[in-house]
Amino acid sequence: MSFLCLQALTCDVGAFHLHDISFDVGEGEYFVILGHSGAGKTVILESIAGLHHVGGKLLFNDKDITRLVPENREVGFVYQDFALFPNMNVRENILYAGRYKHIENAQELLEDLISFLGLEKIIDRRIDNLSGGEKQRVAIARAIYARPKILLLDEPLSAIDPTFRNAIMKFLKDIHRRYGLTTLHVTHNFREASYLADRIAIVMDGKVQQVGSANEVLSHPASLKVAEFLGFKNILPGALLQSDETRLFSIDPNDILVSKENDLACDYIFEGKLDECMGIVDHFKLFIGVGEHQFFVKSLKREHEGCAIDRGEKIVIGFNKKDVTYL
Repeated sequence: MSFLCLQALTCDVGAFHLHDISFDVGEGEYFVILGHSGAGKTVILESIAGLHHVGGKLLFNDKDITRLVPENREVGFVYQDFALFPNMNVRENILYAGRYKHIENAQELLEDLISFLGLEKIIDRRIDNLSGGEKQRVAIARAIYARPKILLLDEPLSAIDPTFRNAIMKFLKDIHRRYGLTTLHVTHNFREASYLADRIAIVMDGKVQQVGSANEVLSHPASLKVAEFLGFKNILPGALLQSDETRLFSIDPNDILVSKENDLACDYIFEGKLDECMGIVDHFKLFIGVGEHQFFVKSLKREHEGCAIDRGEKIVIGFNKKDVTYL
């Protein structure tokens, strides 16, 4: 049984339309909605929170909450800009949910949040005197203080200095586990999704394109459209592999071996010519023409003293079946 279920959800916000959004989220799951800007990710979160009139159904523990008012949905929402109340200090922001609902073990929870999120020194500070990272922690504390069953995070790392991104990702994972949350996290960042997600939904142009485990979605895109969005390289016709001519395949540039001689022990071997070699900090980017097609290869500099061959000369490349992804 799913904890949260979206069934053919539709929503119109101005000229933007969500189309038949359907996926399930399990209890305790960290679920990431991944897509480019304007894809509809935030609208999905707002629809779950009850901020839009929607078509279709929203089920929570098999209970239909499609028409339930936001305050009765047991959802905590942390917006990209944090949406803190500027007329309240940090403590008052966190305690806000206590104005409209009973908070179980409120004082104990408040003290735990202050300690765990490191808010001791800013607890009585005004909101306009906080850094972006401090505002984020306060917004998360306010959401969790309401004891939500589901935590919705809208691009929570977008305002964070990239230097601290890894630490904040770990921090979000720790919060998710400590407070026993089911989390839906919106982002356009593949690395963020890969680290945090148990499962991922790819959303493009108001539609769900693929849903699955993080590894399945990021490693095995279900369509060319998803593969291109995820930045897959070497998208080529299956006929090159003497397999299904109607399908495309992709091979990671890091999984392709190169040699000046025909001495590679690989399932697939091609002879081509070097079109271009670009030296990057620790690797070479090689562009190798094979017939009318071009392969992009990344080769570590430590494996070669220099570019193994000059432009226009012959070069052999190879890769194995296990590394091929069919689209």
